[in-house]
Amino acid sequence: MDATRDTKLDEKKPLDWRYALRAGLLAGTTVLYAAAIGMVETFSERAIFAGILTLGQLMVYGPALVGGYLVSSRGDGGRTGAAARLLYGALAGLVSSVPVILLILVGTSFPGIRTMFVSISPPLIKILSLGMGAATGSLVMAAALTGLAAAGALLNLLPERPRTAILAGAAVTILAGLLGQLFNQILSDLFNTKTARAVYARGALLPIAAGVLFATGTVIAYFWRSGSAWLRRRYGRLDSSGRRAVRSTGYTVLGLILLVLPWVLGTYLSEVMNNVGLYILMALGLNMAVGLAGLLDLGYVANFAVGAYVMGLLTSTGPLGIGHLNFWLVLPLSIVAAMISSGILALPVLRMRGDYLAITTLGFGEIIRLLVLSDWLKPWAGGAQGVLQIPNARLGPIVFGAPETIYYLLLAASLLVLFVSVRLNNSRIGRQWMAMREDEDAAKSAGIDTMMTKLLAFTLSAASGGLAGAIFAVKLGTIFPHSFSLLISINILAVIIVGGMGSIPGIVVGALVLVGLPELLREFAEYRLLFYGILLVFMMLKRPEGLWPSATRRRELHDEPELAPAGD
Repeated sequence: MDATRDTKLDEKKPLDWRYALRAGLLAGTTVLYAAAIGMVETFSERAIFAGILTLGQLMVYGPALVGGYLVSSRGDGGRTGAAARLLYGALAGLVSSVPVILLILVGTSFPGIRTMFVSISPPLIKILSLGMGAATGSLVMAAALTGLAAAGALLNLLPERPRTAILAGAAVTILAGLLGQLFNQILSDLFNTKTARAVYARGALLPIAAGVLFATGTVIAYFWRSGSAWLRRRYGRLDSSGRRAVRSTGYTVLGLILLVLPWVLGTYLSEVMNNVGLYILMALGLNMAVGLAGLLDLGYVANFAVGAYVMGLLTSTGPLGIGHLNFWLVLPLSIVAAMISSGILALPVLRMRGDYLAITTLGFGEIIRLLVLSDWLKPWAGGAQGVLQIPNARLGPIVFGAPETIYYLLLAASLLVLFVSVRLNNSRIGRQWMAMREDEDAAKSAGIDTMMTKLLAFTLSAASGGLAGAIFAVKLGTIFPHSFSLLISINILAVIIVGGMGSIPGIVVGALVLVGLPELLREFAEYRLLFYGILLVFMMLKRPEGLWPSATRRRELHDEPELAPAGD
């Protein structure tokens, strides 16, 4: 064990001024890029803490703080002293101010630079120079970034428990300020406007409320580990019946929360949750093919489109309607149609693997979209005009029309697919999928019919896409070909990758992060794909297993260290 620890210690490279320079330049370049594409100026319109901090300012000052923290965390396994780590952190902050100062000076001295970089505007220069002029603002900016980087380095010098607690408290406070409009509405609905105004002002967190929230979050995080350990000990002492009672109570509480959630959130936030639910529903299906069977399907949107068009054409009361059938009668037909279309795709590509399979499925998805868009099928599918007048789903006197009621339709569908996914994951079919994902040749040698296994993965995963498409059609009341672009498949795949391949809880987390959060920050929609790319690169580098990975995936990517031989 000591040998393993010494090896890990030797793997750490020494902390020196060159690493601090690289970290500082990276932080400064990040700010420069964000300012040059207009993010700093645009995000400065969103206040996080009223009268203190905006989102744009956070983008300017945050990289220096993070850079100083990372430089100090380099730490050299404890061989670099605290004073040196603090000094290197401050050096990184000073270096990070150089690109920002250059931008201030260039923007002030050469106003014509806007002809090439339209986002380098006088308001941006005023934000960066703090409204103090080029010379004074540059000096203040250098001092501020140096001090923040030193603060980040100092934070890393704290013991692990208080450091983690402070970071958790800061994260909760910033998140509460960032989503101020959301929480302001929830407080107004649950209590009254007066209570909301005591916490938020125009969607920004008031300083006193921010201080209370930071202190509360820090204290809870500080005692969380010991409290959770105590609960685990108490849970471990229970017998099987006691554990079942605890789990049943937890599921009951969760179920009650899900049932009352739309009436607490209101119409707009219920609509956001509905969009999240659609992606959860589709990602649960795609997870069978990608996460469990290892089949990279980039044409999953085709199943979504088939389900939506079958539902739209068979229930529409417009000129394209066929039969004007009931939603509940057409729902299984939409699922079966998606499974059949996916099976037809699977037959010619069963022998393909990897990139070839991905390109083929991508082409299939585009073929479906172009077919419903074409003039050839326009008399039946509507072409670019789509299918109109799709009635709402009804269940007796209940009409699933408002976002609050559509929520329950999506919740029921998601729970059904979740149940099927869990059962398949723990079944013989699920084990065959995972064996084929690890090594298809070895799985074939073990007697697994890989052709039939792939066919099952394609068809069963398509059922969830067809179900989501059917609900999507009655949710909107109209469907158009542009609603089924390749980007939908990419987004679903991103939800699975970010959440965790093969992880059902990870799908929920991934959908909340990649679908729910951008919906709440819709005023920054033009930077949505940029954030997607940054997040995916970060996940691949730092957490390839996902935000909430499955135990199998975690073991695959993070092997346990080998034990030292006996006697060493």
